[in-house]
Amino acid sequence: MNKFSLFPLWAALPLPKLFSIFLFFCITVGYTQTVTVTGSTSDASGVLAGVTIQVKDKAQGTLSDELGNYTLSVLPTDTLVFSFVGYKTVEVAVGNQYVFNVVLQEDTTQLREVIVNAGYYTVKEKERTSSISSISANDIEKQPVTNLLATMQGRMAGVDIRQDSGSPGGGFSIKIRGQNSLRADGNEPLYIINGVPYSSETIGAISTSGFSPSLTSPLNSINPSDIESIEVLKDADATAIYGSRGANGVVLITTKKGKAGATSFTVNSSTSFGTVTRLPKLMNTQQYLAMRELAFANDGVTTYPSYAYDVNGTWDRNRYTNWQKEFIGGTANITNVQASVFGGSSQTKYLLSGTYRNETTVYPGDFNYKKGAAHFSMDHKSVDEKFTLTFSGTYSSQKNNQPTVNLTAISRTLSPNAPAIYDEEGNLNWEDSTWDNPLAVLQSKFTSKTKDLVANTLLSYTIFKNTSLKSSFGYSDLTNNELNAQPSTIYNPAYGVGSEISFLSTNLTNRTSWIAEPQLHWHASTGKGKVEALVGSTFQQQKTNRLYINGYGFASNSLLNDLASASLKTVDLSDETIYKYQAFFARLNYTYDNRYIVNVTGRRDGSSRFGPGKQFATFGAVGAAWLFSKESFLADNSVLSFGKLRASYGTTGNDQIGDYQFLDTYASSGTNYEGTIGLDPTRLFNPAFGWETSKKFEVAVETGYFNDRIFLTAAYYRNRSSNQLVGIPLPGTTGFPSLNGNLDATVQNSGLELTLRTVNFQRKNFDWTTNFNISASRNKLISYPGLEGSTYANLYVVGEPTSIIKIYHYTGMSSATGAYEFEDLNGDGIITAAGDRKAVADLNPKFFGGLQNQFKYKNLQLDFLFQFVKQQAFSSINGVPGLAINQLATVSDAENQQPFTAGGNSALTTAYSRYVRSDAAIEDASYVRLKNISLTYDLPLLRHQKIQCQLYLQGQNLLTFTKYKSGDPETKFTNVLPPLKVFTVGTKLTF
Repeated sequence: MNKFSLFPLWAALPLPKLFSIFLFFCITVGYTQTVTVTGSTSDASGVLAGVTIQVKDKAQGTLSDELGNYTLSVLPTDTLVFSFVGYKTVEVAVGNQYVFNVVLQEDTTQLREVIVNAGYYTVKEKERTSSISSISANDIEKQPVTNLLATMQGRMAGVDIRQDSGSPGGGFSIKIRGQNSLRADGNEPLYIINGVPYSSETIGAISTSGFSPSLTSPLNSINPSDIESIEVLKDADATAIYGSRGANGVVLITTKKGKAGATSFTVNSSTSFGTVTRLPKLMNTQQYLAMRELAFANDGVTTYPSYAYDVNGTWDRNRYTNWQKEFIGGTANITNVQASVFGGSSQTKYLLSGTYRNETTVYPGDFNYKKGAAHFSMDHKSVDEKFTLTFSGTYSSQKNNQPTVNLTAISRTLSPNAPAIYDEEGNLNWEDSTWDNPLAVLQSKFTSKTKDLVANTLLSYTIFKNTSLKSSFGYSDLTNNELNAQPSTIYNPAYGVGSEISFLSTNLTNRTSWIAEPQLHWHASTGKGKVEALVGSTFQQQKTNRLYINGYGFASNSLLNDLASASLKTVDLSDETIYKYQAFFARLNYTYDNRYIVNVTGRRDGSSRFGPGKQFATFGAVGAAWLFSKESFLADNSVLSFGKLRASYGTTGNDQIGDYQFLDTYASSGTNYEGTIGLDPTRLFNPAFGWETSKKFEVAVETGYFNDRIFLTAAYYRNRSSNQLVGIPLPGTTGFPSLNGNLDATVQNSGLELTLRTVNFQRKNFDWTTNFNISASRNKLISYPGLEGSTYANLYVVGEPTSIIKIYHYTGMSSATGAYEFEDLNGDGIITAAGDRKAVADLNPKFFGGLQNQFKYKNLQLDFLFQFVKQQAFSSINGVPGLAINQLATVSDAENQQPFTAGGNSALTTAYSRYVRSDAAIEDASYVRLKNISLTYDLPLLRHQKIQCQLYLQGQNLLTFTKYKSGDPETKFTNVLPPLKVFTVGTKLTF
């Protein structure tokens, strides 16, 4: 049949039928031709990036980019499926439309599908058998802080974090479910950055860091803006796979990665202003002089001594200076700029970012803290998706220039009528040598320079459909160089001293480590069952080099930074330590019928920190979960939407004792004997030195109500740590104070944790979500054989917390002398520390937690977090009232004080020294603090130009509600700089 043979057939058809066939032909052709659709994805608060746009029943799809935009070629007959974890799935028929701007709604039930990082493996939130708390970049980016621990405060149950100092670059302390070890330095958690262990051991030296060694906290090297998520592993089921390294919990840090899509560029710039949070109210000049005059009168002194410049008229009695305002009342200016570029395809994604931060201080003088960081990440997978490669690297550089003296302590003790700091010509005022000008010491210099590199590569290859081989390689290199220079100019010129007394102290610390972890992963399904298995090994080495050198006497102060110019040089420490670690680990997880889950983990550890025969130990745990909401008897329940009961038990170890502690070691004596420098023994050999062991138990219930709009988790835990690694006291005749060994003592930590999440409102333009957590913990010494006869008898009490402080029991003031009196517990008629300091003060928090609220209205979002702590603390103790030391304003109320003394009444002085170590000196230091607030607004006007602009205001430590009168209730010591109250304004642009 030729091409014209059909023409008679067409001609024979009636016109209406011919038109119908023609129309059908056009429609059919049209619906078989592809069209390009575009649009954007967002939620109630604005742009939503990374949304999956899939063609229904086809493998075709794409992801929305950082601006929420997407482009996809489809057929008019197709249906688009928009999905994102935590949001309801949306389906839209294409038809004859070309633009689809989709607004996704949160779906609380989908939050159970969130993937949780458990370290060596990942697990869905609903299927985990362990205790894991986490925060994401969404919470981290709302906080204007520079230390990663600050981002976690008040947001995680069971994780107690407090700031040690408000100084720039200052450190934080962390306890995950209490204090397991009797050693203060044996309770640090394990930090893992993208699979690379990161040591949190201090890198500073007291000789250089001076009053605040936390200035060189290594955790400051980790840039919070580069972090995608932080997970904290708490129970045995989560930590046992880390063996000895996870005894005190594990902090997993995952950095940001690239996203598939067109190349995007982001710039985030902010400016912050910081001031101290709370300052104690001190005496003014009138109150102070009244105290001093009454003190001399009580001592029977009628003519003031010549050295009492503050009260004898040498200093102006009408002068008043608020020294707290002068020394720590300034404003810190903080500038932070971050830029990043990211993008890639479904096969290869990349991210490159850089951050610069410059922070001044609240102190007088030109001090600052500078930090720069660069982060790179790349992910690649082959076309057949069998091979994947992930690389991440972070480099940071810090320079910290801070005062070498504690200006906070000086500001709280200096007489309020002390002379002016500067004379009329602007020079330091020495007031005829009647005082040592406190700002003269600012001519000294403390500088810390820290450079840190952390890199990781993960290779994975799918051998079979259900079997993959992985290998992780990590490397870290940290160098810290500290310098403390004390020129002779810090002293009064009247002393006539020169550069021959100038002093220089240096500390150079270098820490490098590498780790290799080959792993084999396998999974399979059998009927209603699902099995996952993991085996692997760890090979790790860390090398630390330290060199502490002091120099004395210089020809000129201009040569002070040149150690070679010192006339006398001494070496405080010069050593190299190598820590080697090897382990084999395994995990087996079995799930039956999507409701019964068992997880078993184990690890065989080997550490170079123990002697022969004690180097290896085995740790393991088992965790189980029952998703009882999936049972048939709850299938039609309209209230309970989710329910899970889980429990775990296992053991972990601890080798946080430092290197070579089991060996007999020697140090140079520094003494020259007939031309030879001898050696001094510093430690005794103990081959029986072995592992510290922790046994952990937990039971928890997780329930969701009304489609998970209310989600509640309650957990009880009990951890017992035994075989304590401490110094066993030795008789003085041995020449050594103690022998490192294992003590048969047991420490228990138990507690309750409660977390609550509620979706209060969820509408198209308005959302309100609340998160609440509270933790109550109890630390207790369960057993300590031979405690009463040991040197630790004054430190510990069986049945009491290990962090107790033994104090006197205050009974009132003597009716005869007015002096403070205390209970004579042993009845010997004499008050002594050994016999009568038996009362116990527990300064651990009774409970702590946080309350977070998040409001979203169209393009506006408001977040705020209240942190609360129930605790006690000692009052600020400046010295005996009546001495030439300023006091709290409350001390001026003489009716509640024993008689003041200027030092002439030893009985009053002795009574006061006992008072400050008694229960009378302890006050309620509980507080509620507006820890963080964030207000963001997404400008909608620039979206059509493919620019996302976000304006934000942030605040940290804004309001504090407390009865504590001695300053800020958070810091451990009252004489350190309190945390700063920080206000931030910033802009984030994405192109």
